[in-house]
Amino acid sequence: MNNMFKLALRGLMRNRRRSLVTLLAIALGFSAIALFAGYTHNVYDGLARLSIHGEMIGHLTVSKRGMRKEGKLDPERYLLTSKEVETITRLLKDEPHVEMVAPRLALSGLVSNGRASTIFIAEGIEPAAMEHMQKNELTEQEKKTGLYRNTKKQLDPARPEVVELSEGLIEMLHLSPGGQAAMLVNTLTGQANALDITVGHSFNTGNAGSNDKFAFVSLALARSLLDAEGRADRLTVLLDDVNQTAAMRDRLLAKLRGAGFDVEVQTWQDLSDFYNQVHGMFDMIFGFIFSIVLTVVVMSVANSMGMTVVERTREIGTLRAIGLKRSGVVRLFTTESMLLSLIGCIVGLFITLGVRWGINMANISYVPPNSASAVPLLVDMDTGRVLFTFVLMGVVGTLAAYLPARRAAKKDIIDALGHV
Repeated sequence: MNNMFKLALRGLMRNRRRSLVTLLAIALGFSAIALFAGYTHNVYDGLARLSIHGEMIGHLTVSKRGMRKEGKLDPERYLLTSKEVETITRLLKDEPHVEMVAPRLALSGLVSNGRASTIFIAEGIEPAAMEHMQKNELTEQEKKTGLYRNTKKQLDPARPEVVELSEGLIEMLHLSPGGQAAMLVNTLTGQANALDITVGHSFNTGNAGSNDKFAFVSLALARSLLDAEGRADRLTVLLDDVNQTAAMRDRLLAKLRGAGFDVEVQTWQDLSDFYNQVHGMFDMIFGFIFSIVLTVVVMSVANSMGMTVVERTREIGTLRAIGLKRSGVVRLFTTESMLLSLIGCIVGLFITLGVRWGINMANISYVPPNSASAVPLLVDMDTGRVLFTFVLMGVVGTLAAYLPARRAAKKDIIDALGHV
């Protein structure tokens, strides 16, 4: 085996230029796949944190069965009563991995500055719950970029009349922090109800479609506007580990239905259509790029091994003449291809680390489609995909030499020795 590796290394060194070109093709292909995998991993992770903590969807959402559809036409029927909220909250907090349970209440209506009015969509949530849900919204690297200065939302527990309005909504109504406005909504029974509000801090939703109409209000103010004392349309559950989401959904659903509650439990993936669409799109792009790079690598290795067979025909004849079997010739060429592929992947890994460091330190940003603000261009290290690519490219690169090696092994010794 040691002799086989020595012969394989000598074979690679025999034509350094061709070996170097093939090695660079493998290294750059590996690096391209690893960098794109790291970028998509960062996008997935960022969208997940934006959904769970930024939009405050949480990991799980508990609501009465039918609330998302029929509840829009008959909200009073599908709201959780104060007793149900209290009982379900107590049952959920007894479970492992449950970090927080927060009652929520959605509302919409008109907001006015006294001269002009526009529509708004708001979420009612307790101030303490809002603060807790945003603690893991950004990574340290994202905080350093300074691009998320206006995403933080904060309600004052001592002043329930203070609301958080999105930047576009404040700009449209020419309001400013500390200014006065009024909110008009329909109560659960269909009557009009209006309350004066005080504008708190502004925030950027990150989405161009909602940045001119979204608001966060205290749960007490939402209940007062809707005349829904003690009630909630759903309970948001925050876990201590996102990987427990699916398991806890099944566990909590079984427990609540066993306790007599006709509810449904949805994950953040169920509620975040944008995340699912982006995930599907990037998976397709990654598969397309991966297939192209893999084809280039296979063709490069096969071409290199094919040329090597032609140039080393007399050497193959000599090896056969001194006793090397046909299977030995196949092993020799596949070992050369394996070494070339592995060395290329290792070089590609170092290229990936260098380029990734440069991108992350360059503080590059861009504005994605339908976004209201810039986001940083960051690349993670997707260890799973990197290892998969390393193994697959090594295996495929080795197999790409099989046909040329088999063809070389079939040559007669006399013909091979006389080859010119």
